[in-house]
Amino acid sequence: MCGIIGLLIKKPELRESLGALMVPMLIGMSDRGPDSAGLAVFTETLGEGDRKYSLYSGGHAIDWSLLAQDFKTEFDSPPQIHEQGNHAVLTANAAPDRVKSWLKTNYPQIHVLSTGRTIDLYKDTGKPQQVSDRYQFQTLKGTHLVGHTRMATESAVTPAHAHPFTAGEDFCLVHNGSLSNPYEIRRKLEPLGIHFETDNDTEAACRYLEWRMREGDDLETALQRGFEELDGFYTFLMGTADKLALVRDPFACKPAIVAETDDYVAIASEFRSLAHLPDVNHARLYEPAPEELYVWTV
Repeated sequence: MCGIIGLLIKKPELRESLGALMVPMLIGMSDRGPDSAGLAVFTETLGEGDRKYSLYSGGHAIDWSLLAQDFKTEFDSPPQIHEQGNHAVLTANAAPDRVKSWLKTNYPQIHVLSTGRTIDLYKDTGKPQQVSDRYQFQTLKGTHLVGHTRMATESAVTPAHAHPFTAGEDFCLVHNGSLSNPYEIRRKLEPLGIHFETDNDTEAACRYLEWRMREGDDLETALQRGFEELDGFYTFLMGTADKLALVRDPFACKPAIVAETDDYVAIASEFRSLAHLPDVNHARLYEPAPEELYVWTV
């Protein structure tokens, strides 16, 4: 049992309050996921050559200012670093593959949580309230986000196993449920050079869908293929640079509810996480149908 939340702001004036609107949603899912929590937030798009890297140092003490100096020496370009304890968002104009290789060689204790022109990602162990306070979720701004609270059932409780999972750039997925064939998916993808970082079943779904999009599918086509390839009980919520997408398995065993107004689209596993939202009493409220695509564009 886990909790998922999603929020897409239609009204530009409300995007400054994205974090403030979201935090009660995440905390509302505490009973469904006390082990860890996380979210991906999508912000203004960077320039063509720029990338943001969400970095996590775990229990290792990192001198982020020294890392910035080392980066400038290596790439002859100073990065921007916004740090929050064991987490930092590094922004730089450099080839992503080269940046990741440099980090792996020179700072192997750092885990790259996400890469892209719009996405920032935070995840950690602890109750949702603790994680929210730790990373100041209340202050986040942006167009849309995807969040998760986890009650572990099939793999370890670590930051790496927490959701959201990412693959490629500006793509993330959270999951409530359990897949029955994640290792079948892994056996299909690993010979294609796709590397897995955990034994979590959600990572298999995330990497499968991102692979399909790299092969040329749009998000909707990839999700349709997912209905054929991904077996189990699931509610998936995904974020891209300009979309929020929700699907449920053919049996729709895992709960989800949507509230939609002229100002926002909000998604949660239970209505209690939506009850505080402005004008929610006049929202269009509905339960997503099984094996249907729900996609909203910023």
